[in-house]
Amino acid sequence: MPRMGDDDLSRFLQQPYIGVLATLRRGGLPYTVPVWWLWHEEAFWLTGTTVRVWCRQLMADPRASLCVEAREGHIGVDGRVGVHRAEEFDIWPTTSLLVDKYVGRGDPANSAAAAAFLDNMRTEPRMLFSLRPQDRRNAVRAIDMTVYQGKRAERL
Repeated sequence: MPRMGDDDLSRFLQQPYIGVLATLRRGGLPYTVPVWWLWHEEAFWLTGTTVRVWCRQLMADPRASLCVEAREGHIGVDGRVGVHRAEEFDIWPTTSLLVDKYVGRGDPANSAAAAAFLDNMRTEPRMLFSLRPQDRRNAVRAIDMTVYQGKRAERL
């Protein structure tokens, strides 16, 4: 399977694609939810609130998978999340970067909208999760879909 090169991977990780996070329910069944994510400091960062189902599930069981799918590529990462509560960790610098990625989109014309969005987030019981792959070679999958031709059996 064609893996993304470092430059392509870097560009992919900067795009505001929506990810799908898989957590585990109390009984062991998977639970999936669309999420915003940020690749920063060798981790995938996610933000949520203490009342969201997926956040409560991660606090109970930190095992998770994140999948990001786009026309040009696919990223899959498995690992354990770190839980970062606002009262124990300054969540706002990273949260601000995440908001800029999705709301600001690096465009100064969107700075007021990003600031308003962040201000609203500050009114919620917000927290961050960091998903750091434990074994980068086996836990992160980065596939270049622009050259993927399917499995050999599918091409026959």
